[in-house]
Amino acid sequence: MLRQTGELSTAEGIELAAQVAAFGSPPPLFVITGGDPFARDDLFEIVRGAVGEGLAVAVSPSGTPSLTTENLAALKAAGAVAISLSLDGSTAALHDDFRGVSGVFDNTVRAWEAARELGLRVQINSTVSRHNLSDLPGIVRTVASLGAMTWSAFLLVPTGRGRNLDSLDAASVEDVLNFVYDAGQFIPARTTEAHHFKRISLQRAILARRGLDPVEVMGLGPLYERLTGELRTTMADVPSRARRTPMDVNAGRGFVFVSHLGDVHPSGFLPVSGGNVREQSLPEIYRNSTLFQDLRDVARFGGRCGRCEFAPVCGGSRSRAYALTGDPLAEEPWCGYQPGSFPFQDDEAELIGAGATSP
Repeated sequence: MLRQTGELSTAEGIELAAQVAAFGSPPPLFVITGGDPFARDDLFEIVRGAVGEGLAVAVSPSGTPSLTTENLAALKAAGAVAISLSLDGSTAALHDDFRGVSGVFDNTVRAWEAARELGLRVQINSTVSRHNLSDLPGIVRTVASLGAMTWSAFLLVPTGRGRNLDSLDAASVEDVLNFVYDAGQFIPARTTEAHHFKRISLQRAILARRGLDPVEVMGLGPLYERLTGELRTTMADVPSRARRTPMDVNAGRGFVFVSHLGDVHPSGFLPVSGGNVREQSLPEIYRNSTLFQDLRDVARFGGRCGRCEFAPVCGGSRSRAYALTGDPLAEEPWCGYQPGSFPFQDDEAELIGAGATSP
């Protein structure tokens, strides 16, 4: 298959896996994404090489015709442990309209069921925008019905095609993230590019401990009340579960993205490079480049993020800050929280200091 000039070779892909393993114990998760990873005819060889380096390997395929049971079985045989799939609506009409391709929903569901039968863990990612806000409870129900190790609500980063989508405002994001917190009572729920979910989880833990209403204390809006009301109805027959702890991971802080050309970015949505793995080792770039060091220094963040008491465990989306302002250290544009405004500061300090999250 014809590849882009300069793309990492098979040997370089396996060497990259060795560099990832060099970060030490516990070994990082090695995720192969795209585009469509199945477009590489050496995908299974790279997976085997990464597994040989002691890494857990996950693959994030696209909903193309290559997403077949045969290819998933070959991934499993090569040693991959998980895949992630996109589901942007609980019906074919919603999902296929968003993706712009007919039949993608059915293909995704078939692959989801096949992956679970093969013993691959499945993460479901849902891009949240105005097209599917009212369908979020339905997506949660679908995830509960078909089973997944994680459901991740992805808050749009307005780059590329995302610039043309109808994005949310800060108030709507606050409602959505509180809904995701509630969904965590029924399915393993997390977020992508919504780091203030960590802040919300801490706040909700404090309010639950005090027996207080989050709508009243946090000023949540009608979108939250509508979504959560529908969630309770939709999931009435689903037993409660322990909520999953949100991870304290951000761009350049526990996460790194390497492009097919070897360029090292803090995340796949933050197109600023700290170096190239053909010139420096990945651990060296991650640990020592000015870009990555700046992103780990919350004191350098601008605006509200720089003043926020939750910055050590949140930090906001550095990708969205860059996309909307050109500065990866600017404040999170889709967070409406005013630093210091939550009324239980002593409780906050206790949980932030302990690294605790929701019960």
